[in-house]
Amino acid sequence: MNSAQVEGAARRAANSQTLDRLARLGMACRGVLYGLIGFLALQIAFGGGSGGKEADKTGAIEMVREQPFGNVLLWLMVVGFAALTLWQLSEAVIGRGRTKDRAESAGRTAVYALVVATLLSLLLRGDSGGSTDKHSKDLTAQVMEWPGGQFLVGLAGLGLIALGAYWIHKGWKKKFLQDLRTGEMPARARDLAEKLGTAGYLARGVIAAVAGVFVVQAAVTYDPDKAKGIDSTLRSLAETPVGPWLLGLVAVGLLLFAVYCFFEARWHRV
Repeated sequence: MNSAQVEGAARRAANSQTLDRLARLGMACRGVLYGLIGFLALQIAFGGGSGGKEADKTGAIEMVREQPFGNVLLWLMVVGFAALTLWQLSEAVIGRGRTKDRAESAGRTAVYALVVATLLSLLLRGDSGGSTDKHSKDLTAQVMEWPGGQFLVGLAGLGLIALGAYWIHKGWKKKFLQDLRTGEMPARARDLAEKLGTAGYLARGVIAAVAGVFVVQAAVTYDPDKAKGIDSTLRSLAETPVGPWLLGLVAVGLLLFAVYCFFEARWHRV
C-alpha cells in the first residue's frame, strides 16, 4: 500500500460517523480512568493508602475490573480507546494543523494504543502488565545501555518537563477551549468546562513536570531506579514540605479533569 492509499484510508476513517461516536465513547472512558486515578491519589493523600493499588492507569483499570460487570466495562473501554487511537492516527497522517499538532496527535496515538494493549492484556491473560513505575524504571535501564543512552534519558526527562510546562500553559491560557465546539455550548456549560479544563491541565502539567525531573535525575546519577511513573510521582508530592495537601490539590485537579473529559465527549471537535 503506497502513501496515497494510506492517506485515503485515513481520510475515510476520519470522516466516519461511527468512528466519531466511538471516539466520543473513548473520551468518556478516558474521563473514567482519570477519575479513578484522582480517587486513588486522594486516598494516598488523606487515607494512608490506596487499597494496594497504584495511582495510575493500571490501578484504575484494575478497579474497573473489580466492579459488577467489570469485564463488560473493560471491553467497552477497549472499543473506545481503540477508536481514539485510530482517530489520533488519522490526525497525525492527514491532520490539517501544523507539524506540532500532528506530532502531538502521534504522541496521543502511542498513549492510547498502550492503554488498549494494557486492557487487552488484562482481559485475555489476566495480567495488566505492571505499573507505570515498573515500566519507567525498566525502560530507563534499557535506554541507558544504548550508546549515548544517558544523554537520551536526559533528553526524555527534559521533554517531560517541557510537556508539563505546555499543559500548564494550555490550562492557564485556556487554549484547550479551541478543541471544543464552544459556539454550540450553553453559556453555563462553557464556563464550567473552562474551569474544569483549567484545573485539570494544571494538575496534569505538574505531574508531567515532576516526573520529568525524576527522569533527569536518573540520567544525571546514572540510576534508573530514580525514574518514577505516575504513582511514585504522585506519592512524592506528599513528601514535600506542604505534605499531603499538594497531592490532594493535584488529585482534585485530576478529578475535575475527569469531569472535563465528559464535556469533551459531548463537544470536542472530531
